[in-house]
Amino acid sequence: MDVRKKFGKQLRALREARGWSQEEFADRAGLHRTYVSAVERGVRNPTLSVLERLAKALGVSMAEMVGGL
Repeated sequence: MDVRKKFGKQLRALREARGWSQEEFADRAGLHRTYVSAVERGVRNPTLSVLERLAKALGVSMAEMVGGL
């Protein structure tokens, strides 16, 4: 499986564990919902700065967020 798809699955699991919709998660990260959707589907390749925003929104470190890939 492509690393983007693996990361997307991991990101979605973290978001869903918090009970957040994509829209709520995107708002917390300061991103557009369609961008978050594309990352979760493995269509977009987020930059390091976007990964940092996603991790901060989730309240985890970047290492925890990408762990297990």
